[in-house]
Amino acid sequence: MSLFIVRDSFRPPGGKTSMDYFAIQVQTGDEDKFIRRADIILKIGPQPAVSLNFFAPKRTLKEKKAGKQVSILRHVFPGYVFLETETLETESRWKIRRLRGFYRFLPDSVSPLPLVERDKGLLLRFISFGKSADISKVTFDENQRIVVLEGPLRGLEGSIVKVDKRRGRAKVKLDMCEVGFLIDLGFEVVAGVAKGEDSTNGEHGS
Repeated sequence: MSLFIVRDSFRPPGGKTSMDYFAIQVQTGDEDKFIRRADIILKIGPQPAVSLNFFAPKRTLKEKKAGKQVSILRHVFPGYVFLETETLETESRWKIRRLRGFYRFLPDSVSPLPLVERDKGLLLRFISFGKSADISKVTFDENQRIVVLEGPLRGLEGSIVKVDKRRGRAKVKLDMCEVGFLIDLGFEVVAGVAKGEDSTNGEHGS
């Protein structure tokens, strides 16, 4: 196990040593470019004593272009990038704040705080899907309620506010850092669920 001394760093209350996640508000549409800039600037000068990893989770949607259905990627939390680290050093914090497209750390740039457990769990859920949250597989019961068989929508049925069968999209309300995000998650309809098969029912029709 490596041993290091962190000097002049911001440590959240409690002195935790496990990984924390900080939310950074950036220019919407600039999330990926911001991460690339951060990766470059943080390699200049003294290196951080702890690892810094940036995330901007994405989701896959289907769209028709020129009469053909294609897959596109959209961010789950538009306008936000997330930083994973054990402790947020002052030098690293100031480098990040000087990046083009940076707006603020949450809740504020003077005293940034790591995500609370609920927000952290939601973020890790989408990070766990890898490159992007893929298309979910669903069916509909006799009352036209959506039944999620597998995929990112499973477990989020209670957050679905609208279902568009024709486009294969479910509009989901997510709360992150006291900010509400209304986003579309894609789905494809498969054959009905066999009797006795485990499934989770949503309360939303088309």
